[in-house]
Amino acid sequence: MTVTYCLEFLFFRQLCLRRWSSCKASEVVLGTQTWKQYSLCRSELEFRMESGRPGKDFICRAIAGHAGQIEELAYVSTSEYRFDRREKPVVCTVSSDCTVHTWDLHEGTEIWSSPLQPAALVNLVTYPRLQLIVTMDKRGLIKVWKTENGWEGASFCLPTFSSAMEACDHPEGPFLLVACVEGTLYTLTVPQLQVVSKVSVFPNNSMTLICSPGREWVFVSTQNSDLGSKVFYTHSLLHPLEDEPPVSTTLPVWLSSRACWAPDEVARLIVMHRNDNGMQLIVTTYELGAKKSRDRVNILVQQIASFLFPDTMVPPHLMKGHGSEVILLVSGLTLVLFTIHGLKLAAFQDHQKPITSIWVGPNQVITSSLDFSLRVYVWNKEKKYRILKSCYHLLGGSHRWASKFTHVESDGMSIVGVETNNMERSSLRSYCFKVQHVSKGGTK
Repeated sequence: MTVTYCLEFLFFRQLCLRRWSSCKASEVVLGTQTWKQYSLCRSELEFRMESGRPGKDFICRAIAGHAGQIEELAYVSTSEYRFDRREKPVVCTVSSDCTVHTWDLHEGTEIWSSPLQPAALVNLVTYPRLQLIVTMDKRGLIKVWKTENGWEGASFCLPTFSSAMEACDHPEGPFLLVACVEGTLYTLTVPQLQVVSKVSVFPNNSMTLICSPGREWVFVSTQNSDLGSKVFYTHSLLHPLEDEPPVSTTLPVWLSSRACWAPDEVARLIVMHRNDNGMQLIVTTYELGAKKSRDRVNILVQQIASFLFPDTMVPPHLMKGHGSEVILLVSGLTLVLFTIHGLKLAAFQDHQKPITSIWVGPNQVITSSLDFSLRVYVWNKEKKYRILKSCYHLLGGSHRWASKFTHVESDGMSIVGVETNNMERSSLRSYCFKVQHVSKGGTK
C-alpha cells in the first residue's frame, strides 16, 4: 500500500465522516465502494436531488396494479446509501382491494402480489434488515410476509380493530407494538407473532403510539380523553413480570394532539397538547431517563423546553422532528419550522392545496399535497439551526387518472408518491435519482 494511497484513503474517510455523520464504515467496506467512490457518488446524488431536472437528474415512472385505494406504503429495502448497484429500491403497499404488493422502483414493475385477503388491508410496517413485511386488515388480522417472494408466515388476530401499529427492530430482538381501539397495547414477537405482553392503557379509547429512535421508550396517547399521555419503558414490555404492570409514567400533559421524537437524541420527546383550560396549544419537550436499582426501574422526566403555538395559525395536523432541536409542523397548506424553544425558523407555502403527508430525512424533506404535486426541500447545513431550502415540485401524472397525492416516502436516493383519483383508486409514481457509476479506482 503506497503512501499516496494511504493519504487518499484517510482524506476521503475523514471527509465522509465529517460531512455525513450517518455514514458508517460498514456501508463502504462491505460493498465494492471505496471512501473516494462514496464521497463522489454521495455528492453527485445531493446535487441531483437539489437540482431536480426531469430526465437529467431523475427517471420518473408510473406504476399501477392495485384495484383499490392504497392505504399505506413503506420501503422494504434498507435506507443505506449504497452506490455499488447491489441493492434496488423496493416498496410495499397495502390496499382496500384486499391485496399486498411489492414494487421495484428502478424498473417500475411489480415483484409480487398476494392472493385476495379476507378483508381490506389498512396498515403495514416493514423490517428491512429481516426482509419482512407485517400487514393488518380492517378486522384486526395481522400477517407476516417474506419480502423476496411473498411467502406468508405467522398470523395473529386481534379481538378488535387496531388503531396503530409500530415496528421495533430492538437490540434484544425485533418486536411489534399494536394498539387496539379499546385501549389495549399488545407486544408481539417477530416473526412468530406471539404475545409477550398485553396492557390496558386507555380503556375504551383508541390510541396512537411511537417508539423512540433507540427503541428504549414507547409513547402512547389518546385524543378522545383528558387522560395524560404515557411513556413505557420498552424493556418492561419485552420482559413482563408476573402480577406487576410494565414500567411507565404519565406525562403532565392533557389533550395531546401530536408528538414526535428528536431523531438525533436517545430520548427527547416533543408533545403538542392543550393547556389546562383547553384554549391554547402548547409544544413541550421532555428528556427521559431510567434510574435502575436492584429490583426496580424509575422513569425520570425532565421538561427542557416549552412554547405556545401561535393562535393565528390553524392547529397542525402533521408533526415531525429533525436533528436535536428542530420541529416541522404542517398547518393546512403551510410547512413551518420551529426550534423546541419556539423560535420560528421558516415558513413555506409552496402548495396550492393542503399537505397530506411529509417525509423528513437527514438531507431532504418532501411533502405531498392535494394539489397533485410533491415538493422537495434540502437542508442548509451551514447554519446553527438547519434551515430548509425550497427547491422544486415533482408533478403527478395525467389528471384523467388521478387528482391528488396522499402519501410520500423516500430512502434518500428515490422518492415514491401515492396518486389517487376521485374513484379512490391508487397508483404509484416513482422518481429515481441518477448517480453515474464510479469504478473501483474512483474514476467516473
